[in-house]
Amino acid sequence: MKKTPTYFLFDIKNNTAYITVNRPDKLNALNTLVLKELSEILITLEANEDVRGIILTGAGDKAFVAGADIKEFQEFSSDEAWQLSKSGQEEVMDNLYTFPKPVIAAINGFALGGGLELAMACHIRVASEEAKMGLPEVSLGIIPGYGGTQRLPQLVGRGKALEMIMTGDPIDARDALQWGLVNYVVSQKELISTCERLLERIYQRSNMAISAAIRAVNIGLMEPEKGYEEEMDAFANAFDTPDFQEGVAAFLEKRKPNF
Repeated sequence: MKKTPTYFLFDIKNNTAYITVNRPDKLNALNTLVLKELSEILITLEANEDVRGIILTGAGDKAFVAGADIKEFQEFSSDEAWQLSKSGQEEVMDNLYTFPKPVIAAINGFALGGGLELAMACHIRVASEEAKMGLPEVSLGIIPGYGGTQRLPQLVGRGKALEMIMTGDPIDARDALQWGLVNYVVSQKELISTCERLLERIYQRSNMAISAAIRAVNIGLMEPEKGYEEEMDAFANAFDTPDFQEGVAAFLEKRKPNF
């Protein structure tokens, strides 16, 4: 990073970028400045060839991100609210969702509203046993604005998503695991190490193939009619890459590939 982040703790170790939302006194709530800074961090990390994956979490042991900074909403007009939703989705949530390197959300506490939307934009979610997740926006007379109405049904199905959105009630980590909202539930002390082990396994595979797979999966979800075509193209294009040559050679020589 060219400058020290204001709202984040940031570190890079062993090809992994650690991004920690650092507003524990506000339960790591999102506002426009936090989202802008996160967008800048993601742009930097995408261009950094030394970074192969990201772990995103929140400071402290109470919250991943407890939601948006509601005080910021008070004076917004509908036009300003629309622009907030648009910029948040396009510059942060969509960027995370389509990020060409694996991003794991380490959900260490409350992930509510925009916090859950942030976690759902990541590729994989690991939750601590104490975590609680929900979209309580209807309690404020609004609805989720950072992709929650679209990504939650993809993960838990239409019925459970509508229940969570319409009641606004959070669910605990075990229910989140049962419904497919998170991949793993672990103790708080094992949270980051579990994410690190997942990334270590991913790092043994081809970066190129992983990026292509992320893109193919995302296109299939966002534009189902184009998903199979994207998969066929990516599959074929892989045959012209050094990673394919190395992967096949390693398989035939009964050794680990050197990607």
